[in-house]
Amino acid sequence: MLNPKFFDDVSSRISELVAASPAKDIEKNARALLASAFSRLDLVTREEFELQTAVLARSREKLFALEARVAVLETGLGQRPGE
Repeated sequence: MLNPKFFDDVSSRISELVAASPAKDIEKNARALLASAFSRLDLVTREEFELQTAVLARSREKLFALEARVAVLETGLGQRPGE
């Protein structure tokens, strides 16, 4: 994954280059171009990835617990008298 610092570095370098030239619009256009390109990509931050990993782990734990309960209930239904 790309580091958010990468974008800051690129932005600061572009700012330095543009500050030395009269074309201030280049920075604005470059930022818009980069923002547009990255918005089309399906990227997530590390924090969001870790959060979703934790949510998935909790969901799996709940699923395993529910499967165990269903197995116990099914076993109990099979052992009823008269069945």
